[in-house]
Amino acid sequence: MNVAEWILVVFLSVALLVFLILGIILLVKLIGITKEAKKIIVTGQSIAEKADDVVDNVKDMTSIGGVVKTFANRYTNTKSKKGK
Repeated sequence: MNVAEWILVVFLSVALLVFLILGIILLVKLIGITKEAKKIIVTGQSIAEKADDVVDNVKDMTSIGGVVKTFANRYTNTKSKKGK
């Protein structure tokens, strides 16, 4: 082989090695990012469920049926405490 051909082979081999190493590093970083994103999604879903429960509680307390139910629960609780 000619000297110029050896130089080209070495240059291309080094370039391939650099891109391979960078690709592996990028893949490892992307796997880490996806794990963190999964944690964030799970936390967000938990927060959304808790917010939905709070909204349901507020809705129950502000509607007429909720007020009557709350009043009835308090009335029955005080009656049962007096009876004991």
